[in-house]
Amino acid sequence: MLKHIQPTLVSLAIFTVLFGGIYPLTTLAISQTAFPNQAQGSLIRDGNTIIGSKLIGQNFTQPQYLWGRLSATAEAPYNAGFSSGSNYGVNNPALLEAAHARLTALNTSTNVPVDLITASGSGLDPHISPAAAAIQVTRIAQTRGISESAVRLAIDSSTEHPTLGILGEARVNVLEVNLRLDGKLK
Repeated sequence: MLKHIQPTLVSLAIFTVLFGGIYPLTTLAISQTAFPNQAQGSLIRDGNTIIGSKLIGQNFTQPQYLWGRLSATAEAPYNAGFSSGSNYGVNNPALLEAAHARLTALNTSTNVPVDLITASGSGLDPHISPAAAAIQVTRIAQTRGISESAVRLAIDSSTEHPTLGILGEARVNVLEVNLRLDGKLK
């Protein structure tokens, strides 16, 4: 019986060291070396203070800021510990109520892009479409007492284009725009 147990225990020890230690540490070293910003969560800092991440949205509701998508996460908006969509159907009263409240807050007579009145699948989306950003320019400029062209410049500087020119869509990082407007990001 010992001759059957010994190879099993040796195999367990080898695979534990190899796949529980060496492989994860090698992967960590490669990612930290090749992609240090992404490996650390794509954090945005103001000096030594972490302001947020390029990958997780934040809840901006003040009129001087660009507003992102609605968040369907539990307990608080953009709570990464409770990432999920609302799973509401298009006729669900709760979805209709949230969309109507956002439309009222936007106070615009133009067509509103759907990404401003619905939540993303994760509830954490940090991006909105360029069209969703564009309809907010006047409100932000008036509230801040700056020109609309200054707001558009902040939006243009924070717009990411499709990867390789074909993958995905153009998108605007809401946190980056707001930091540029506050003068905390160049």
